[in-house]
Amino acid sequence: MTEISHRYPRVAEYLENEVGFEKWSRCHYPGLRYNITTTNMVESLNSMLVNARDFPYVALLDVIQEKMSKWWNDRRMVAMAITAPLTPSRESEFRPRFAQSNSRHTLQLNPVTYHVKGGELEGVVDIFNKTCTCKEFDIDKLPCVHAIAAAHHAQVSVYSLVSPYYTKEYYALAYGETIYPVGSQSQWDVPNEVATRVVLPREVKERKRGRPKTSRFPSVGEFRKRKNRCGKCGAYGHYKKKCNSQTGSTEGNQPTDVPV
Repeated sequence: MTEISHRYPRVAEYLENEVGFEKWSRCHYPGLRYNITTTNMVESLNSMLVNARDFPYVALLDVIQEKMSKWWNDRRMVAMAITAPLTPSRESEFRPRFAQSNSRHTLQLNPVTYHVKGGELEGVVDIFNKTCTCKEFDIDKLPCVHAIAAAHHAQVSVYSLVSPYYTKEYYALAYGETIYPVGSQSQWDVPNEVATRVVLPREVKERKRGRPKTSRFPSVGEFRKRKNRCGKCGAYGHYKKKCNSQTGSTEGNQPTDVPV
């Protein structure tokens, strides 16, 4: 926050006084958030449907259903092949902490509370409430180095302190259902009140001149990298000084990608 205040004082004032830390900072958020955040989930899905979004509605829904069915089945197969207690991403993050915990000194304060020293930061761990003063355990719900050291000292299974949502059982449960196709329109069981409903076409506005825009407008603050175009051959990806073309003709060197 200090760096933001130094570089963008008006932005810092807005985030701190008008927006509030709890709306954009995980450590201040009163609820629970996963540690992966995307600024626009709609655009992530839109990029997946870039070739199908101009299809008729029914065909577009079929494409979405097929894609979702494939995703669910692929992840279900991954979950079935997991042999570790946790999901692969959580296990890869969890394992290095075991080695770090071996160098920590643990002092028991009461039956459930431990003071763990050593390293850059020490912490007080409550293995009953699953908390640590470093806050990493509290936010991620995955034992930090201090919690692992405390669990070893208390002879408690470290995996018992992990949130169940990180386990392979919950991962398999999330993709346990099968997404089936809806079948041909001739096989649909459509209620009479729906079949007889008159749906008017949407209002058609006069289209502007030129080719219709297919890509979205970039958001405020979003940066899109432009490809360099050679002034000699017309191709993209290099400058005129680094051009290996023997001619100045652009024929045969048309760009395959249109710059943003």
